[in-house]
Amino acid sequence: MYEKSPTNEWISNVVRYRKFSGSWAWLLHRITGLGLTVYVLVHINTLASLQEGPEAFNAKMQVFMQPHWLFAAWILFGLVIYHTLNGIRIVIIDFGRGAKYHKQLLYGAIAVGLVVFLWMGYIIFFGHSDHDFLSYAVSFFS
Repeated sequence: MYEKSPTNEWISNVVRYRKFSGSWAWLLHRITGLGLTVYVLVHINTLASLQEGPEAFNAKMQVFMQPHWLFAAWILFGLVIYHTLNGIRIVIIDFGRGAKYHKQLLYGAIAVGLVVFLWMGYIIFFGHSDHDFLSYAVSFFS
Protein backbone atom coordinates (compact mmCIF):
# COMPACT_ATOMS: atom_id res chain seq x y z
CA MET A 1 0.00 0.00 0.00
CA TYR A 2 1.20 3.50 -0.91
CA GLU A 3 1.67 5.95 1.95
CA LYS A 4 1.91 9.67 1.37
CA SER A 5 4.85 11.39 2.96
CA PRO A 6 4.10 14.52 5.00
CA THR A 7 5.90 16.64 2.40
CA ASN A 8 3.86 15.25 -0.50
CA GLU A 9 0.66 15.69 1.47
CA TRP A 10 1.56 19.30 2.27
CA ILE A 11 2.34 20.06 -1.39
CA SER A 12 -0.91 18.41 -2.45
CA ASN A 13 -2.88 20.53 0.03
CA VAL A 14 -1.19 23.75 -1.10
CA VAL A 15 -1.87 23.02 -4.78
CA ARG A 16 -5.52 22.11 -4.14
CA TYR A 17 -6.16 25.05 -1.81
CA ARG A 18 -8.39 27.61 -3.46
CA LYS A 19 -7.22 31.07 -2.60
CA PHE A 20 -9.97 33.61 -1.97
CA SER A 21 -9.80 37.39 -1.88
CA GLY A 22 -8.87 37.41 1.80
CA SER A 23 -5.98 35.03 1.13
CA TRP A 24 -4.66 37.27 -1.64
CA ALA A 25 -5.05 40.35 0.57
CA TRP A 26 -3.08 38.60 3.33
CA LEU A 27 -0.34 37.51 0.93
CA LEU A 28 -0.01 40.95 -0.70
CA HIS A 29 0.09 42.59 2.73
CA ARG A 30 3.09 40.40 3.66
CA ILE A 31 4.84 41.00 0.31
CA THR A 32 4.37 44.78 0.52
CA GLY A 33 5.68 44.68 4.09
CA LEU A 34 8.84 42.95 2.87
CA GLY A 35 9.19 45.47 0.05
CA LEU A 36 8.91 48.34 2.50
CA THR A 37 11.57 46.71 4.68
CA VAL A 38 13.94 46.60 1.71
CA TYR A 39 13.17 50.28 1.04
CA VAL A 40 14.05 51.20 4.63
CA LEU A 41 17.47 49.57 4.17
CA VAL A 42 18.07 51.52 0.93
CA HIS A 43 16.88 54.70 2.64
CA ILE A 44 19.27 54.22 5.57
CA ASN A 45 22.13 53.56 3.15
CA THR A 46 21.32 56.76 1.27
CA LEU A 47 21.11 58.84 4.42
CA ALA A 48 24.45 57.42 5.55
CA SER A 49 26.03 59.34 2.68
CA LEU A 50 25.29 62.52 4.65
CA GLN A 51 28.29 61.61 6.82
CA GLU A 52 30.48 61.97 3.72
CA GLY A 53 29.33 65.53 3.18
CA PRO A 54 26.72 67.38 1.15
CA GLU A 55 28.45 66.70 -2.18
CA ALA A 56 28.23 62.91 -1.74
CA PHE A 57 24.60 63.15 -0.66
CA ASN A 58 23.66 65.42 -3.59
CA ALA A 59 25.43 63.08 -6.01
CA LYS A 60 23.39 60.17 -4.67
CA MET A 61 20.18 62.20 -4.94
CA GLN A 62 20.96 62.95 -8.60
CA VAL A 63 21.12 59.21 -9.25
CA PHE A 64 17.60 58.83 -7.81
CA MET A 65 16.23 61.41 -10.25
CA GLN A 66 16.94 59.14 -13.24
CA PRO A 67 13.84 57.71 -14.97
CA HIS A 68 14.20 54.12 -13.77
CA TRP A 69 14.52 55.33 -10.17
CA LEU A 70 11.44 57.51 -10.62
CA PHE A 71 9.60 54.40 -11.78
CA ALA A 72 10.90 52.54 -8.71
CA ALA A 73 9.63 55.41 -6.50
CA TRP A 74 6.21 55.07 -8.11
CA ILE A 75 6.17 51.33 -7.42
CA LEU A 76 7.27 52.06 -3.85
CA PHE A 77 4.34 54.45 -3.53
CA GLY A 78 2.06 51.62 -4.70
CA LEU A 79 3.45 49.36 -1.98
CA VAL A 80 2.86 52.05 0.65
CA ILE A 81 -0.69 52.75 -0.55
CA TYR A 82 -1.73 49.09 -0.62
CA HIS A 83 -0.10 48.32 2.74
CA THR A 84 -1.72 51.37 4.34
CA LEU A 85 -5.22 50.87 2.95
CA ASN A 86 -5.19 47.14 3.66
CA GLY A 87 -3.99 47.87 7.20
CA ILE A 88 -6.91 50.26 7.69
CA ARG A 89 -9.22 47.56 6.28
CA ILE A 90 -7.84 45.06 8.80
CA VAL A 91 -8.43 47.47 11.68
CA ILE A 92 -12.03 48.02 10.54
CA ILE A 93 -12.57 44.26 10.31
CA ASP A 94 -11.02 43.60 13.72
CA PHE A 95 -12.64 46.42 15.70
CA GLY A 96 -15.93 46.88 13.97
CA ARG A 97 -18.52 44.85 12.22
CA GLY A 98 -16.32 44.80 9.14
CA ALA A 99 -15.93 41.03 8.90
CA LYS A 100 -19.32 40.94 7.24
CA TYR A 101 -18.08 43.37 4.59
CA HIS A 102 -14.44 42.33 4.22
CA LYS A 103 -14.69 41.73 0.46
CA GLN A 104 -16.34 45.10 -0.20
CA LEU A 105 -13.72 46.77 2.00
CA LEU A 106 -10.95 45.05 0.02
CA TYR A 107 -12.40 46.06 -3.33
CA GLY A 108 -12.91 49.61 -2.06
CA ALA A 109 -9.32 49.78 -0.80
CA ILE A 110 -8.06 48.51 -4.16
CA ALA A 111 -10.18 51.03 -6.07
CA VAL A 112 -9.07 53.97 -3.93
CA GLY A 113 -5.47 52.74 -4.03
CA LEU A 114 -5.51 52.42 -7.81
CA VAL A 115 -6.85 55.96 -8.26
CA VAL A 116 -4.26 57.42 -5.88
CA PHE A 117 -1.50 55.30 -7.47
CA LEU A 118 -2.33 56.56 -10.98
CA TRP A 119 -2.62 60.14 -9.71
CA MET A 120 0.85 59.86 -8.14
CA GLY A 121 2.20 58.43 -11.41
CA TYR A 122 0.95 61.53 -13.17
CA ILE A 123 2.62 63.76 -10.59
CA ILE A 124 5.93 61.86 -10.73
CA PHE A 125 6.18 61.63 -14.51
CA PHE A 126 4.29 64.65 -15.80
CA GLY A 127 3.95 67.01 -12.85
CA HIS A 128 7.21 68.83 -13.56
CA SER A 129 7.91 70.95 -16.59
CA ASP A 130 11.27 69.23 -17.14
CA HIS A 131 9.57 65.82 -17.54
CA ASP A 132 7.55 64.84 -20.56
CA PHE A 133 6.46 61.38 -21.64
CA LEU A 134 8.50 61.15 -24.84
CA SER A 135 11.83 62.05 -23.23
CA TYR A 136 11.02 59.76 -20.30
CA ALA A 137 10.20 56.82 -22.58
CA VAL A 138 13.32 57.34 -24.69
CA SER A 139 15.60 57.55 -21.66
CA PHE A 140 13.89 54.61 -19.88
CA PHE A 141 14.24 52.22 -22.82
CA SER A 142 17.71 53.28 -23.94
